Amino acid sequence: MTTVRPDLDPELRELLADMPLMSQLSAEVLAQLRQYPSPPVESLLAHRRVDRREVTVPAEDGASIALSVFSPAHTDGAAAPCVYWMHGGGMVMGDRFSQIDIPLEWLDEFGAVVVSVDYRLAPEATGTTLVDDCYQGLLWIAEHSEELGIDPARIVVAGASAGGGLAAGTALLARDLGTPAITAQVLICPMLDHRNTSTSSRQYSGVPGVWTREMNEFGWHAVLGDLADDEVSPYVSPALAEDLSGLPTTYIDTGSAEVFRDEDTDYATRVWAAGGQAELHVWAGGFHGFDALYPQAHISATARRTRTDWLARLLSRNGTV
Repeated sequence: MTTVRPDLDPELRELLADMPLMSQLSAEVLAQLRQYPSPPVESLLAHRRVDRREVTVPAEDGASIALSVFSPAHTDGAAAPCVYWMHGGGMVMGDRFSQIDIPLEWLDEFGAVVVSVDYRLAPEATGTTLVDDCYQGLLWIAEHSEELGIDPARIVVAGASAGGGLAAGTALLARDLGTPAITAQVLICPMLDHRNTSTSSRQYSGVPGVWTREMNEFGWHAVLGDLADDEVSPYVSPALAEDLSGLPTTYIDTGSAEVFRDEDTDYATRVWAAGGQAELHVWAGGFHGFDALYPQAHISATARRTRTDWLARLLSRNGTV
C-alpha cells in the first residue's frame, strides 16, 4: 500500500529539487556531515552593529559549555529582552551558530540580547547531559542579567528542531526546579518525542527527505541507547511529561509535511488542556526546517514574520520592546 502524505508547498518543492536528500543516517554519514561547519557567523554580523562576547560556563560534571553572547552595540541603557537559543541538528550535529540568523532577527527587531549555547552532542554525550548543559547556560544568563543588560523578566528560550525539544526540556526543568523565570518558549518544529510512532512519523518513513523517521530513530538512539520508555527522562523527551501546567506561554510552529507535525500539535493541545497558553501554526506544505533552509520562500518569510509578530506582542505586554 502506498503511503499518502501532504503535498509540499509548490515553491518549496522547486527549491528542494536541487538539494541532495537521504532517508537514513549512519555513524559514517554523521562523521562526514560533522566536517561541514556552520556558515560563518561573521557574515551575519557584518551589517549589524553588534557586540559579541564568548564565554564558557561549567556543566554539572565540570565540563566547559561555550556560550556566544550577541548584544546591540548601542542602547539607551534600558534592560533588554533576552533570547536564549538552542540550535538544531537532531542532537547529533550542529553548533551554537546553526540557524543563528533566526534569533539575530530578534536582536534587530527588539534590541534583544541573543545567547546561543554549544550543548554537547550525542552519541558522545547521552541521557540528560544535553538538556542539563542548556539549563546551566540559562542559569548563567539569569545570574549575570544585570551585567548583560538583560531584563530577567523577559527571558525567552527558543530553538529549532532538536533545539526546540531542548528548549521545551529546559522550560520543564526551570519550572520544576523553581528557577529561573522564563517569560516564553518558542519551539520551532521541535523534536519532542523519542517514541517516533505518530502518523506523521510513519508518513515520512522510507523516503528521501530533510529529516525522516529513520534519521529520527538514529538521533534518538544516539542520545538514549537502548533505554526503555519508562527509563527516559521527560526533560530529554518532553512529550513524556505528564503535567504541562505552569509552563511559560508557548509558541509552536511546524509544517504539515514533516515528521514532527503530530507530536508538535499534540504538545500544544496538552498545554491548552493543562490551562496554559500556546499559539500553534502548522504551515501547509512545509517540510522540516523549511524556513531555516529557504528563508527567501514566501511561506518561510510568512512563518518567520508571524513568529516575530507574536514575540513583539508578548514582549510589549511585559515591558517596552
